[in-house]
Amino acid sequence: MMKTFLVAFSLLISVLNFAQDKSFYTVSKDGSGDFVTIQDAINNTKAFPGERITIFIKNGIYKAKVKLHEWNSTLSLIGESKDSTIITYDDHFKKIGLGRNSTFFTPTLLVEGNDAILKNLTIENSAGDIGQAIALTINANRVAIINCKLLGNQDTLYLTGEGKQYFKNCFIEGTTDFIFGSATAFFENCEILSKKDSYITAASTPKNTEFGFVFQQCRFTAAKDISKVLLGRPWRIYAKTAILNSTLENHILPVAWENWAKKEAEKTSFYAEFNNSGKGSDLKNRVKWSHQLTKKEAKMYTKENVLKDSKHPFWFKNAENIN
Repeated sequence: MMKTFLVAFSLLISVLNFAQDKSFYTVSKDGSGDFVTIQDAINNTKAFPGERITIFIKNGIYKAKVKLHEWNSTLSLIGESKDSTIITYDDHFKKIGLGRNSTFFTPTLLVEGNDAILKNLTIENSAGDIGQAIALTINANRVAIINCKLLGNQDTLYLTGEGKQYFKNCFIEGTTDFIFGSATAFFENCEILSKKDSYITAASTPKNTEFGFVFQQCRFTAAKDISKVLLGRPWRIYAKTAILNSTLENHILPVAWENWAKKEAEKTSFYAEFNNSGKGSDLKNRVKWSHQLTKKEAKMYTKENVLKDSKHPFWFKNAENIN
């Protein structure tokens, strides 16, 4: 009799737990939401859900490392406001102290779940100008970052793997190689602010990948007294970066690109520009191995083409409409 009761009770608990699966959760530091911390909310969502799960994060400063695991797919982190919903932490290379690859342990927010959406958030590495310190790492496919601020210094944004990622209406700041990695990424209407005379991008695009980093209708700006910035250098020799229809201010050096002491990269990498404006867009003194796209070539660099996915052809458009 007791055994029958325990089995029935266990089944009842399972049913109740299943019934508690929701598609919307709220995080609030004052305890008025479902959870007080962002990670607790993520950890309590259903793994590999059949529908999108949204975690709404109320304004506040959340000092913590946050991770969307591989099984946290189709998950949205939506902040109450871009300027006041802040996820911040201060890990950096020396603090981690795990050898030459310590950089990759530093991100404040790590995204490994496919089809993630981040919106209306500030994501910050607050370590300061102290070396490699990532704010956001994305190692997943079909990830959209919309109306976010990514704050840091060296290595602010790490885009890794061979997935596709979409940035729209974002502010991204840093010092050296602050947008780097192997993923295909499309940046639309973003401001890219250099805080030091250094390099902006360091792509490591895999060989035979059609696109690397593509910037469309972006603004490349700089902090006060910054005047010697290069658009990119190849972290690996097949790096690809293209900048189109964007504004380049006068902090961009006339040569614009560098080979990172890798002479072979001058033949294997692909750095391209088209129809840019601003004092930094003058092409007369660009390195000879960079490319100036023709109108026909430039037509290939639409987000529909760069971000295409055979199974999910309109994934980025759906992400734009998420509230």
